[in-house]
Amino acid sequence: MRKSVIAAALAVLCLGAVANLSFAQGKIGVLDSQQVLERSAEGKKVIARLQESEKKNTAAVTALDDQIRQIQTKLNTGRLTMTDEAALQLQADLERKTTERKRVAEDAVAGMQELSNRLFMKLQSELMPIVQAVGKEKGLDIIFDVQKSGAVYWAPAVDVTEDIIKRYDASKASEK
Repeated sequence: MRKSVIAAALAVLCLGAVANLSFAQGKIGVLDSQQVLERSAEGKKVIARLQESEKKNTAAVTALDDQIRQIQTKLNTGRLTMTDEAALQLQADLERKTTERKRVAEDAVAGMQELSNRLFMKLQSELMPIVQAVGKEKGLDIIFDVQKSGAVYWAPAVDVTEDIIKRYDASKASEK
């Protein structure tokens, strides 16, 4: 008897919880920020700028790698014929270039991090008013970014990505 009363009470509680959930549900939208970045005109500019910076950094490190290889080759091939002083000088040059390469590589990583953070923050600050406007116009209570939410399924009807891209591109075109 006692078990059936407990079971009935639990059933009533569960039904109440389900009823509350169904009343609490609002309209939901999803946004794929990666698609906005890859397909919007401004996002493409950000990607191109980051790639250009990465290319410069790689070229600088590669140039130092070449210089290091040249010094190593001189040191290895001329070790038998050069004076101890000349060998020590080449060894010191090698260590300086290796240290310089390490610093350039570290500076490049830090610079890329700072640049990407700055560019993405700017992009995000420009997108937020557009996302909010689309949400209000479509009567959405919440918009999730699928890149950050962990969502694995959503109905195409709730995807506002295309609207955001079109409006973002239009807003940047009108600024010119």
